[in-house]
Amino acid sequence: MPRLNVADQLVAKNKSDALVVLAVQDGEHAQVAATSAIAPETREHLDANLLALAATGAADEIVRLAGVPGVQGTVVVSGSGLPGAPSDDDTEALRRAAGAAIRALAGKAGTIALAFPSASAAQVTATAEGALYGSYAFTSYKSNGGAGKPVSKITVLTSLAKDKDVKTGVKQAQVVADERAWAQDLVNTPPLDLYPESFAAAVKERFAGTKVKVKVLDEKALAKESCGGLIGVGRGSARPPRMVVLSYEPARAKSHISFVGKGITFDSGGLCIKPAEGMITMKCDMAGAAAVAAATKAIADLGLPVAVTTYLCLAENLTGSDAQRPGDVVTMPNGRTVEIINTDAEGRLVMADGLALASRQEPDLLIDVATLTGAAVLSLGTRTAAVLGNDDAARDEVVAAAGTTGEDLWPIPLLQHLRSGMKSLVADTKHTGARQGGMIVAALFLQDFVGDDADGKQLPWAHLDIAGPAYSTDDAYGYVGKGASGYGVRTLVQLAQSRS
Repeated sequence: MPRLNVADQLVAKNKSDALVVLAVQDGEHAQVAATSAIAPETREHLDANLLALAATGAADEIVRLAGVPGVQGTVVVSGSGLPGAPSDDDTEALRRAAGAAIRALAGKAGTIALAFPSASAAQVTATAEGALYGSYAFTSYKSNGGAGKPVSKITVLTSLAKDKDVKTGVKQAQVVADERAWAQDLVNTPPLDLYPESFAAAVKERFAGTKVKVKVLDEKALAKESCGGLIGVGRGSARPPRMVVLSYEPARAKSHISFVGKGITFDSGGLCIKPAEGMITMKCDMAGAAAVAAATKAIADLGLPVAVTTYLCLAENLTGSDAQRPGDVVTMPNGRTVEIINTDAEGRLVMADGLALASRQEPDLLIDVATLTGAAVLSLGTRTAAVLGNDDAARDEVVAAAGTTGEDLWPIPLLQHLRSGMKSLVADTKHTGARQGGMIVAALFLQDFVGDDADGKQLPWAHLDIAGPAYSTDDAYGYVGKGASGYGVRTLVQLAQSRS
């Protein structure tokens, strides 16, 4: 991840390899958004070239220009889709424009400056965030380390460089971007190398020397806790399951949040095996665990006064000689028995273990994050996640946090009548139900493992189904490239920040 800084500097004096400026829409034409860092004659030259090239200023439109007076390097004009100068309500447009430009410069520029409008700290921070997110690249398995120059330094040019809120925002942007990139690295790592035990080891290494305690539950410890979900799902793999528990307990914490993340390091579907094409991206089935781990690290690094206990539910779902069978019955940590129906609906089983264990501490808010259902993708597409829960206030709090960060999230009702399909003849419940409303059915199953508070009322709980946006095989857009997106990290950090 490149280093980020801000500077009160004119474009003419900046020596970066490339300069990025923002385009807004003036009717059918693009114009460069005004900023004090760009001299009037430079802006006039850019506007004339945009007109000649019939640029529109639409979102994700990229125009490259060379030989611009007053600029030493290449100029990239990035479309925002905005009809005029951005306001503080347009921070996501700024993020996406900055990110799209940085992606366009991948391998071509080691140092990049951005001269975007910066009327407020929020606008400067958004520009910085988008630039950092767009700079992500996963090159660990490239024999040449990746072609071209990696981005090493990003400078945001703004007259607010010395503003206290700008400094705070930029510092937080760097921390969150670093942890989001770690989550992306985990998801992009091939399943040959990332499996429950190695995932747990990577987490221990990442948190070494921090204020976060790490505890790893192996097979014996999982059996002692009656984690029938993890044990059952992991039976078909030679690489056994793990539960990793992260504990961040700052002094005078104002709230206690528990995160639970789905960590299926590879999902073959088990005995109800997936078709071959359905397995290609199944290394991403641990994106929920990656997101909650990375968010916990960012929250601790920022020193937020919010206690966080995080559960990573790690297993590999394969078809070995002792693989779990449809018709098996497993017992969960809260004593509830579950009849297995479809071994390709494994995520809810491991998440149930995590939710039951997390509930024992009676947190103020319980959130789980999982690439859980194809139904969520069919309903909302590949850019939007779903949130369901048992508490409207908790669900709305998560939606508000996502809205602040720009992560697309849509609330879905938890329709209780869909429970009828999960009735079992031999156990307390089946783990699947009717195909109709499958996203909601999965959430209803999870709800059964959310515990009660001291007054006997179920703990406030929200479930994020991130199956759509966690991993992109579509065309890149804004600051989101192909592969792992790191979805959820920013929302969880913002949620904790709002509680602090």
